[in-house]
Amino acid sequence: LAYRGRMERLIRIRNPWGQVEWTGAWSDNSSEWNDIDEDEREGMVQMEDGEFWMAFSEFLRQFSRLEICNLTPDTLEDDMMKRWNMAVFNGAWRRGSTAGGCRNHPATFWINPQFKITLEEEDDDPEYNDVSCSFLCALMQKDRRRYRKHGQDMHTIGFAVYEVPDEYRGCQNVHLRKDFFLTHSSCARSETFINLREVSNRIKLPPGEYVIVPSTYDPSKEADFVLRVFTEKQADSEELDDPISADLEDEDEISEDDVDENFKAMFSQLAGEDLEISVFELRTILNRVLSKHRDLKTDGFSLDSCRGMVNLLDKDGSGRLGLVEFQIMWNKIRKWLGIFRQYDMDKSGTMSSYEMRLALESAGFKINNRIHQVIVGRYAENDALDFDNFISCLVRLEAMFSEYRLGEFTSSPRAVSPLQPCT
Repeated sequence: LAYRGRMERLIRIRNPWGQVEWTGAWSDNSSEWNDIDEDEREGMVQMEDGEFWMAFSEFLRQFSRLEICNLTPDTLEDDMMKRWNMAVFNGAWRRGSTAGGCRNHPATFWINPQFKITLEEEDDDPEYNDVSCSFLCALMQKDRRRYRKHGQDMHTIGFAVYEVPDEYRGCQNVHLRKDFFLTHSSCARSETFINLREVSNRIKLPPGEYVIVPSTYDPSKEADFVLRVFTEKQADSEELDDPISADLEDEDEISEDDVDENFKAMFSQLAGEDLEISVFELRTILNRVLSKHRDLKTDGFSLDSCRGMVNLLDKDGSGRLGLVEFQIMWNKIRKWLGIFRQYDMDKSGTMSSYEMRLALESAGFKINNRIHQVIVGRYAENDALDFDNFISCLVRLEAMFSEYRLGEFTSSPRAVSPLQPCT
């Protein structure tokens, strides 16, 4: 820049936070700009925008460290320009649903988000005649700097890469389960788990399908993240997740004659003279039964939970359960009790929210990460689920999918998407 008969070397700097600027020579309000042509000055100086000018010699005195960020891997190794293909995934780790921690935590690692990359074309210049495909994996945690004022720092993050087994190759809707990670080792991974904003690693693998699992080091650490995958050749990539579905058993057509006599006697005693069980009576009955199962931790069924059970099986719209309806409900609760105990791994009387997804699948419901996150937020507390909330969740899911399936068959205007009631 021409200044007082000589050339002044200036450098333009931007503070990304847009609040603090240089106040010395060549700053926005400095007197040096008075000797610069007004038209030229107008195009260079913008007040209070986080950008400022300073003399290059002053820059060398004021700054002691310079980091250069490589935004894309187009020129990583030499001067030759090379265009890479890039896939970008935005994801999140959420406590109780998708924040499973690293491979040191096998009980929860599988619940982390999973992303598949298909490498089909080998590199143009393989090293040592080795047929391989190169790609760069970069994992960045989002918005962590804004949380520093709340005392939060960067999470310790990293990723692992696994080869897709033969039985799952070509499949889109599959979220690899715990058993897979217990029996398979990673074929590549980030060099270390570290509390940096971004970790990256260049990887070479034979052609095939691979799953990338990004995670925090410890479970239950919440954050949003961006996963970028750069490949030398064109490669397909996608997020892996289960399809939303329900395998609802067809209820057997039973009549009162099919009900066991002992059950009839119990029902008569519980229902009273009208031989029907109301929402209030159902609550009393179920909570009395729960009190005898001392291995279950529960606060008891609420009226809303019992109302959901009645609505699920109330065929005549009376708001009460008759003998057959109560028999069907009783059978469902017994079945779901067995599932709950199966997935109460530590016999604590509660189920881990991380195991809840497998328990729901055992009951016939497949859900994806987003729906699992909603369910955990609604029914779990401190990453644990008690028995009454588990039953309430299953009743809600069955009612939802039953209504959806009925809507498909009848084209009823009440037909809803199976996602709608959960949100």
